Amino acid sequence: MASGQAEEGVQPQICDYEGSTYRADFWEGQGREYEDLAERIALRKLLFPDGDLLMEIGAGFGRLADLYDGYKTVVLLDYSKSMLCQAQERLGRDGRYLYVAANLYNLPFVDHLFGTTVTVRVLHHVQDIPAAFCEIQRVLMANGHYILEYANKRHLKAILRYALRRQQWNPFALEPIEFVKLNYDFHPAWMETRLQETGFAIEKQLTVSHFRHPLVKRLVPPKLLAAVDGSLQWTASLWKLSPSIFVRARAEKEHPPAEPQGFFRCPACHSPQLIEMDQALDCPNCNREWPIDDGVYDFKRNQGV
Repeated sequence: MASGQAEEGVQPQICDYEGSTYRADFWEGQGREYEDLAERIALRKLLFPDGDLLMEIGAGFGRLADLYDGYKTVVLLDYSKSMLCQAQERLGRDGRYLYVAANLYNLPFVDHLFGTTVTVRVLHHVQDIPAAFCEIQRVLMANGHYILEYANKRHLKAILRYALRRQQWNPFALEPIEFVKLNYDFHPAWMETRLQETGFAIEKQLTVSHFRHPLVKRLVPPKLLAAVDGSLQWTASLWKLSPSIFVRARAEKEHPPAEPQGFFRCPACHSPQLIEMDQALDCPNCNREWPIDDGVYDFKRNQGV
């Protein structure tokens, strides 16, 4: 089934990891040290070493947070409060980190706020890519950077399976493929077009996780495999045959304001005039309160999502 954009007037579905054991089931002791190392190599190539304000969307339990040590303030945003609580347990209550539970399609921040946003292992769960890109572009300052990863449908293994008639869907077709509910693979050309249509200029691309095969990972030590992967990531300029593609894009904006107007904005009425109380953010414009639950800003409630 093809997707990548929700029907007009229909709210996109959200993949919710609330209460899941994703950290233990997918990462810890699950043979994915190579993938973690390869992704870190790619991010170090794309991230600028320091900055004022960075947001990782879909931050989960904070696996990649140590890569942001050069940034003054880091917003870790996820739709799952339980995942953010795990991140808080790992990283502590350092004032550099803000933990925010919110909807990607309705980010609780004012326009033109962030210098950098990051999504890794997130877009393969996003039903409406254009809507997500528009919202991320909105909260980026002019010339701010969006670093993203997406699952590539035109990777070598998929091409071989299709050629041998062991796979029905065509890896060369441009439309996304939903192979399991709310799990999508994307064609590189389709993603590049969506980025450009939503106001992003692509600066750099990398191919990542070239050796994501159980046999190869058993035979070669993870650090060596990741190092070889890192030496091949530049090949995105020639072809994109790896299962994972990383991109750095720049937000192009005309006549942005000199300074963002505030920080948080109300997800319900979009007012930037939120007042922080002891245990909630109060919106005097629509009389909603957004809880602050043990250090986690909770914008999931009162939204009807």
